[in-house]
Amino acid sequence: MMRALAASLLLAAATPVLAQGLPPLGGPYPPPFTATLSNNVPLAYGMSADQAAFALGVPLNFVRGHPGDEIFLAFRGYGGSGLFPKRDRLYLQFRKGRLAGWKGDWGHNWMWQ
Repeated sequence: MMRALAASLLLAAATPVLAQGLPPLGGPYPPPFTATLSNNVPLAYGMSADQAAFALGVPLNFVRGHPGDEIFLAFRGYGGSGLFPKRDRLYLQFRKGRLAGWKGDWGHNWMWQ
């Protein structure tokens, strides 16, 4: 047992470690860190409801409010598995017909209650 452990440690120490190289001068640069995050939302303040629906790729569901000052709900179905699909809720607040804010709601996980 000890010989196998020592042999695996020696083998791991002899394996070269390669670091990521620098991009070529003037060449394609990797995207910034914030562009690689999984929680990017393609929304911007001042969007109309149609623009927000197009950016999210899902229809908006009316929750409440007067015309121009509404709250909409978008169901985003990213991730999950075939057995347990993941549907995150995103609330969008519009004032004077323009997007004024949004809030994600992940609800309660019924599986662990």
